[in-house]
Amino acid sequence: MLIRQILAIVAPTLARSFRRWIFHLGGLGFIPLGLLDSSVIPLPGSMDALTIVLSAHNQELWLYYALMATLGSVTGGYLTYRLARKGGKETFERKFPARTLEKVYSIFGRWGSGAIAIVALLPPPAPMVAFMLAAGAMQYSVKKFLVALTLGRIVRYSLLAFLAAHYGRRVVAVILQRGHLVLIAVIALIAAAIAALIFIPLSKRKK
Repeated sequence: MLIRQILAIVAPTLARSFRRWIFHLGGLGFIPLGLLDSSVIPLPGSMDALTIVLSAHNQELWLYYALMATLGSVTGGYLTYRLARKGGKETFERKFPARTLEKVYSIFGRWGSGAIAIVALLPPPAPMVAFMLAAGAMQYSVKKFLVALTLGRIVRYSLLAFLAAHYGRRVVAVILQRGHLVLIAVIALIAAAIAALIFIPLSKRKK
């Protein structure tokens, strides 16, 4: 009981200190944050927020921040993928309810790389960690996994960084007022368009 009370008091201070440290690192902050965000205890929206804030403050570096966000996210995703690949399906199935597993297996089994890329494009609550774990547990190709994850993330973070650099104050104000609703709508539309242009023709070729 005493330990919980101490943690409840200390946690907000630690969280603020961590945020300051991450922002102080600039582009390099995406590496530790990406490792945490792609773990089994993700930090929803943290990579988006850092991309938006840094790009809004340093407009000329928006592409650098987009690339660093992609690097951090892909690095974290690859480590999660490797852990799941080593642990097998049993490890993956212990972490998620049966209904979630059924959906992920079904979508991943049908779309493969396309599923990873599209989910990587979408902001929370898209279950990215579940798909990374599924890819590893199902022994999916490392190369295909990395290409799909990189493609999805670089499109997402480039879009966020570009919008923040050109409309920074307005973008940040909207997100602070309304959460991720507007962001989800914009990225979902772009994700749907990219899926239609890239993955549907590829599926037809396979047939």
